[in-house]
Amino acid sequence: MPTTIEQVDVKGKRVFLRADFNVPQDDTGAITDDRRIRLTLPTIDSVLDRGGSLVMASHLGRPAGKGFEAEYSLSCVADALRRLSPKLRSLTLVGSRCTDADAARAAATLGAPGAILLENLRFEKAEKKGDPALALALASYADIYCNDAFGASHRSDASMLALPQAMHAMGKRCVAGLLLDREIRYLKGVIDAPRKPFVAIIGGAKVSDKLAALRNLCGRVDVILIGGAMAYTFLRAQGMATGASLVQAEMIDEAQAILRLATSKGTRIELPTDHLCGRALEGGTPTQVCAGSIPDGWMGLDIGPASRASFCKAVRAARTIVWPGPVGVFEMEPFHEGTFTLAQAIAQATSAGATSVAGGGDTAAAVEKAGFAERFSHISTGGGASLEILEGKSFECLAALDS
Repeated sequence: MPTTIEQVDVKGKRVFLRADFNVPQDDTGAITDDRRIRLTLPTIDSVLDRGGSLVMASHLGRPAGKGFEAEYSLSCVADALRRLSPKLRSLTLVGSRCTDADAARAAATLGAPGAILLENLRFEKAEKKGDPALALALASYADIYCNDAFGASHRSDASMLALPQAMHAMGKRCVAGLLLDREIRYLKGVIDAPRKPFVAIIGGAKVSDKLAALRNLCGRVDVILIGGAMAYTFLRAQGMATGASLVQAEMIDEAQAILRLATSKGTRIELPTDHLCGRALEGGTPTQVCAGSIPDGWMGLDIGPASRASFCKAVRAARTIVWPGPVGVFEMEPFHEGTFTLAQAIAQATSAGATSVAGGGDTAAAVEKAGFAERFSHISTGGGASLEILEGKSFECLAALDS
């Protein structure tokens, strides 16, 4: 495990905090979910309360990397930080780029305790390229590097990998933030040392997105519950009629291989036996519950009531539950029922002593929308990163931290 920020002396030192403030926004630019910002506050407090100062940095969205773009500015993040933390009431967003003269000067003159926020790292094209020159420039800003950006930890961007490598070369400490430490402990813990029975709920649209995770989980988990649109590729692989449901025809052979692998590894895969179907993926579409085969002209958009009962039964018997991917189109009523019912069942299992981990992205949004986020053991802030851990991958940027 990496050394954490709380294990190093920060008094009188500048800490470069690589956070993940890549938050969702509406059409006006307003933040619609500030969870990633809120969950970084313990790391921020740890540094400021112990007399350190913070040079904070993050990316936001996908700017072109050609300099400042107003729609991708971190000004909304700066406003949120000032609102959420009394310690950051005077926070300054500096510069128009993270390496311009204003940013460099602000970092060099930063007193302790104090904090500044750099502009969007991806305004620099060199960030996505992992450029060592950009890393060297950023390394001059601080005495300690702190990675608290789990959601970007599967990437080799300059601020994620080249920067800690550069700071190590200068003899500086490189540590994990408290959020990153929590993410690793929960996600690696459920894979490497789960309490049994271990149940995984795998949802989402495409088998191809979850193929590596499914392979890695076979033999590790006792039961895999498959929902979402990807279930229809598996059902088609078993010869079931799926109507107009989304099917990845090119993945049918892979689905059959996963079913065989699970059997050989002693993992039971459970697929939906009934479905809440609609004529079209739109609000107000006619609906019906289809047991078994789905008729032509109908598409499965959620698991049906019998499948909900069966899935929930498996969840309530589990001691470890990991859940990457909703089991239906939860954003649209009435196709939210399967996902919300499972969220409630997992919350109940957690209250009874189970360990529950929800992936980031859509799964985190679904659990939040269902109102059970506070009752899960852990909800990841990184959809792609959490999935790669479930795939058994390791991250270079974590290896670059002190351990």
